[in-house]
Amino acid sequence: MSTSIVRRPDLNPSVFHGMVTVAPEMLALFELVRRAARSEATVLIRGESGTGKELVASALHYEGPRAARPFNAVNCATFTSDLLASELFGHVRGAFTGAVRDRQGLLTLSHRGTLFLDEVAELPLELQARLLRVLQVQRFTPVGGTTEQEVDVRVISATNLGLRRLAAEGRFREDLMYRLRVVVLYLPRLAERTGDVAALTWHLIDTHNGKGARKIHGIDPDAWAAILQYPWPGNIRELQNNIEQAFVLG
Repeated sequence: MSTSIVRRPDLNPSVFHGMVTVAPEMLALFELVRRAARSEATVLIRGESGTGKELVASALHYEGPRAARPFNAVNCATFTSDLLASELFGHVRGAFTGAVRDRQGLLTLSHRGTLFLDEVAELPLELQARLLRVLQVQRFTPVGGTTEQEVDVRVISATNLGLRRLAAEGRFREDLMYRLRVVVLYLPRLAERTGDVAALTWHLIDTHNGKGARKIHGIDPDAWAAILQYPWPGNIRELQNNIEQAFVLG
């Protein structure tokens, strides 16, 4: 193997709503996003953790007619069922201990805009029926409330799990699954994005070069070979962490 240091190649990546790529697989996805953004259809984004699903959701919002309206996101896996219900639907004063005032939920805050449900497969069964009603009639009742509210919201969701399999196992409502996956977009793993390991490595190096006193202008050939051969199971997030670690400790 040559011992010459690997220098930054002449790259001209495409940038689309924060997503940087040279991969034809991603360029094809961007075109699908542009098409889907023009509609009001629900979109399900399928992809592994660390691939950038929220960036795709954001692109769908800002490429569409709701771009001037709110875009809100929630990770369904980070809340208990009760807290997630309050986060989504809001609550009225006295609905539970500590509810000292009315609180608007993300559905209300996303009126005429977009609500992104990340890790939607983790949505508790008891909340799935309530979300289904929102998608069917655009109405909901806050936690502890008695009066329905109307809302105009586009729902985009994402998961790294197969909703069909979960529905077959009784862990996800089949009727909700069909409501959520009118359009399905598949976000490829980093290892499946032709040329992007190299392109993103240099993009991240350029980003860190602009932040501090330390500059990196070349990579040891053995390290470069390892970068290209590694499968990156944590996808872009893992690559970001490794480049940052190299700046800190290298």
